[in-house]
Amino acid sequence: MGERGQTGSHDASGLRIAVAVARYNQDISEALLNGALAALERMGCTGDRVSVTWVPGSMELPLAAARLARTHDAVVCLGCVIKGDTAHFEHVASQAAAGIQRVALDTGRPVAFGVLTTYDREQALARSGEEDNKGAEAAETAVEMANLLRELP
Repeated sequence: MGERGQTGSHDASGLRIAVAVARYNQDISEALLNGALAALERMGCTGDRVSVTWVPGSMELPLAAARLARTHDAVVCLGCVIKGDTAHFEHVASQAAAGIQRVALDTGRPVAFGVLTTYDREQALARSGEEDNKGAEAAETAVEMANLLRELP
């Protein structure tokens, strides 16, 4: 229990965590994945308790997450959408976010949003680096929420 209410712990040793990763902007996605896997290992989730599934792009993350949520305690969705010259960026980013949220609400499983939505490649690189890795943050969120949900009535 936190100072003013309940919080979930970052102990992932008893959890099964799935990571769904978009191949689009693969070098950024791989950096996010490395951050997520390192965070999961620090929290005690290793070996066959972690699965990684690659999908073509961020729009495919919700469907993969829905299937993975059936057999895992939480799902971490990772990807990178960089703004281009058209409105495509806005559609992909908003629909991926909405789909991922819908999976969480429909399944009752934590589905963490680790999809970078940046204006340029430099911003994406900064958010997927070793010091500020949003993949690691998404993994921490998934574990905390999985543990919190175990405690809530």
